[in-house]
This record gives sequence, C-alpha cells and structure tokens, in this order.
Amino acid sequence: MTPLSTGPLHGVRVIELTKIWAGPYAGKLLAFLGAEVIRVESLDSLDASRRFGVKDINAAPGFQAVNPGKCSIQLNMKSDEGQRLLADLVKKSDIVIENLRPGAAKRLGFGYEQLRELKRDIIAVAMSMHGQEGPLSYQTGYAPSFSALGGVCHLVGLKDGAPKLLNVRYGDSSYGSAAAFAALVALYHRRRTGEGQYVDVSAVETLASVVGDAFMEYFLTGKVPTRNANRHSEMAPHGVYPCGDEDWISIAVRTQDEWHALCAAMGNPALAADPRFVDRAARQQHAAELDVLLEAWTKPQDAQELGERLRARGVAAFKSLNSIDLVSSDHLWRRGFFQHVSDPARGEMSIAGAPWRLSLTPAKITRSAPRLGEHNDYVFGELLGLSEAERERLVAEKIVY
Repeated sequence: MTPLSTGPLHGVRVIELTKIWAGPYAGKLLAFLGAEVIRVESLDSLDASRRFGVKDINAAPGFQAVNPGKCSIQLNMKSDEGQRLLADLVKKSDIVIENLRPGAAKRLGFGYEQLRELKRDIIAVAMSMHGQEGPLSYQTGYAPSFSALGGVCHLVGLKDGAPKLLNVRYGDSSYGSAAAFAALVALYHRRRTGEGQYVDVSAVETLASVVGDAFMEYFLTGKVPTRNANRHSEMAPHGVYPCGDEDWISIAVRTQDEWHALCAAMGNPALAADPRFVDRAARQQHAAELDVLLEAWTKPQDAQELGERLRARGVAAFKSLNSIDLVSSDHLWRRGFFQHVSDPARGEMSIAGAPWRLSLTPAKITRSAPRLGEHNDYVFGELLGLSEAERERLVAEKIVY
C-alpha cells in the first residue's frame, strides 16, 4: 500500500500524536506536500473532534476537514507492547508531532531524548500553549485562550466594547501552520547536516508574533493600541456594510480619487465636497456618520452586483463570502482549490485543498480523513512486518484495536 505517492515530501513519514485542530492541521499541511502522515489514535482516548456534532466518529466535519489523506492506527499507548510498537514505528519515521500536555510525551516514553535513542536524526515537534519551558509551561488551553494570551483579542471589537474572541479556526490554524513551517525548516536542516532536532512551538507566541505592529506602536508612541472596530489609519471609509437580508460587502477607500468614485457611484457626487468628508482626516473624524450613510445606501442592494459596479470605478469592494459562496466559486474550482477524494462510506467527497501550487512537484490528496484504525494492517503488517497471527494476537490482547 502507498497511501500517497506524489509531492515534494514523498518518502517523508510523520507520526501524529495530536488531537483537536492545531496539531492535526500541522500534519494536514505536511500531507498536502506529499508526506505520509500516520495518526496514532485510540477509542479509549478519542480525539474530541471525532465527536463534534455527530454520532458517527468517522463522519465529523471538523475531523474530516483537518485529516484528509492521512493514515490512522488504533494503539494502546499505555501498554508496554503498545509503546514498543510505537517505538518501532518511530525508527521508520522522520517527524513526530505531538500536542499532548507538556511532559506527557516524556512520561509515555516519547520525549525528545527518548526519541533520539530510537532514531538519532528524528525531528520532534512539541506543540503547547506556552511552550515546553518557562514558568507557565504547565498551563493548557484552546484557541480562544491562545488569542487572548497572544494579545490578538485585545485588538478585536468595538472601540468601547469588550475584546472579542476569534474563531477557533484562526488561533488553531495559525498555530498549526507555524508548527508545520518549523518542521519543514528542521527537515531542511537535517538534509544539509544529517542532524535532527527538537522543535518547541508555543501557541501564545505564535499569536503574539502577528501583532508585532502593536508592540512597535507602543515603543514608538507610548500609546497602547486597542480595539477600533473596522477603522483603519490610512483608509476611510473602511468597513463591512449590510446588503439585502443577510449579505455584507466590504468597502475600503484609500485615495481621494477612490472617494470621488464612490460618491459618484452613490449618485451623490456633492458628498465628496461635504466638509465632514472632504479629505481622509475629515472622513476618519466623522467615520460613524459616514458609515450610517453607506449602510443606508448598501442595504437594499445585491452585494455581488454592487461590488462589481464599485470595482469598475476603481473602488475596492467585495461581497463577504459565506461557506456556500465559497464552494460555489467558479474561480476556486478552476484553480483546483477544491479536490475530490474517495471515502469508503460516502463515495466521492470534495475537500478544501492546499493554498499553494507547485509547478514541478504537486501533491494530490486522494483519500478523505481516515476511519479510526483504518490502516492497522498497513502499518503493523507492511511497515513493521508483523504476521497476520501476530496482529490477531495484538487485537485479542487489546494492544491494537
């Protein structure tokens, strides 16, 4: 069996000891580059994302979204023989990614030094909220925690309102992307030097790294940046405005020419000379009044058509797309962003693919997320060389499920 045979990471094997979203997302990106990613799972300690919103643990949307193209084995990691089997698999792998509680991998016998004894050049990626070292390394949390502790939430929301928690997809996916990037850098280093290494990825530091401009603003001005809704220091108007019953359109104006073009599109060219809006500084000072005028104008209109008319005049304006809009996008389908994969229970499915295009070494995902333990025979039989009788014994003794 060759689960995935194309892409620049063909021949790279990744072991995933991960759960929920961030860790699996890191593995997903590596799978999209052609790596063979093997999830080590157990029904006794099931990934919660397999249960989100469904009764069928193999059909959860969240799990399906971040695990396509991977393998899954069911293994009792708390048993001596289960740990021995995992150790044998480490010896045949290149990267181990885990987002267990800090210290848990070491207690199971799979900390970095223990992994190095199994395979000297292994790359071990440890993902945790605060990193594996430091006074707060014992703490654990989820994506809203990362965004709050990383300073991102403090910058999101209405000016006089409370900070807003970001969607889980932002915190976990950003953190997972950082882990995948670091793993690739470590892999590149190993190919040059022959040395593996330990990669300690902090969720909080990942999120904090994207608000560096807020740090600089304080250093340079002494002011602490805070929430300012959709305001922008260089653009006015700058926001998202209602259209029809449920749609929205984003409009951003930077130059005077764009402002005059917007006023002309509104059928009110005289508005451009209104003292409240005559230049960017005035528009920013009276942004709330300007937003009211724009909302009244956009509300009865179709967001898609309005965006096309405004762009024809040189104004940056686009409908805010929902999930149905995205999967209906002719552009995304033509670009190959959506890919068809096969699923044993549901036949052909469509998934969101990789956001990059590689001209010489494209990777193609052909399988949906794995059923729990779907690849036991491949991993234990083909990779580790266990006979059918040995595999049956492991199942009988509940080492393998």
